[in-house]
Amino acid sequence: MAKKVLGYVELEWTCPQCGTRNPGTNKQCESCGRAQPKRVAFHQAAEEELITDEAEIARAKAGPDVHCAFCGTRNPVGAERCTQCGADLASAGARESGKVLGAHRHGPAAPVRCPNCGAENDAMARKCARCNASLPKAAPAEASARPKARARPKARARSKARAGPRATTSTKPRRKLPLPVIIGIGLMALLAVAACVLIVLSMIPSEQVTGVVQSVSWQRSVEIEALQDVTKEDWRDRIPSGARVASCTQKYRRTQDSPAANATEVCGTPYTVDTGTGHGEVVQDCQYKVYDAWCTYGAQEWKKAAPITANGTDLSPRWPEPRLAANERETGREERYKVVFETESKTYTYTTSDENRFRPCRIGSRWALKINALGRVKSIQPAD
Repeated sequence: MAKKVLGYVELEWTCPQCGTRNPGTNKQCESCGRAQPKRVAFHQAAEEELITDEAEIARAKAGPDVHCAFCGTRNPVGAERCTQCGADLASAGARESGKVLGAHRHGPAAPVRCPNCGAENDAMARKCARCNASLPKAAPAEASARPKARARPKARARSKARAGPRATTSTKPRRKLPLPVIIGIGLMALLAVAACVLIVLSMIPSEQVTGVVQSVSWQRSVEIEALQDVTKEDWRDRIPSGARVASCTQKYRRTQDSPAANATEVCGTPYTVDTGTGHGEVVQDCQYKVYDAWCTYGAQEWKKAAPITANGTDLSPRWPEPRLAANERETGREERYKVVFETESKTYTYTTSDENRFRPCRIGSRWALKINALGRVKSIQPAD
């Protein structure tokens, strides 16, 4: 997912000595003068306005500040000597950076009330305008607009308490399954029962009877495909060369992290990331919905045509001789043979695709038939 930088804002930090909120760029507390310790983190201001000053933006991009190993004073990255004590900063430790602080606070925040005198002050004020006391952080716009949860009426709470455990027990109605689900379960159950029945029947020994060939028949087919004009749809870059493109429309194809010429940018909620300089980088996670040409085109494709078939009622089957056109081709051959047997009790039909099993079945010849539990002929064998 691509990150889109919207700009930079100034953060704040709270002095652990006196509780004063300070601008992020301040390296010492503006109230008591104490230097910001390395462990004291930056936090978002109640309102975050994007910085427009180019020099300040350059400082935000420079990299996290460092703390002097000797006195702990915060110094800008790249400085060689501490601005407080003059010590060499070669061994200075860089501030933590890259932490997501929260959603970008671009809207106006609610006023902040002074804990000392109760006066209301602007959301961004750090000192009370009336008594000059340090002010706490104001609630951001989204937090101040959130409705408060309503308290449960005491009378209802007391009545529930008097009702005892039985009153708190709720009986939820059973959820009914949708009709398609019920039908699906029923069909699965029927299929399972049918499979069990077939297994049981297959285990029953076959019955053997004697039958006389009453009639024979055969059918042989040559499968044919014809090259036909068809209309198809696909992405333009996947259309076969030589195809006739009729029309194209723009259609969503995929989502990707990098920008593209024919893409719509879709970004999430902006959020603020600590740069370690007293500034926050406001970024968005973005993706790009790419649109492409979806086209209708004409082409030629092999399609199944009517087979060429030969039939007969003798024991000399033969293949048809198709006369293929220039746009036709043979794709396969099928053969089917049928023998009808007459027994003392009933008539049985035996089918096979094996010509060698069919040819010996002369009219009037006697055969031993194996009949399964379903009444079908499993195999035949000469009985004479």
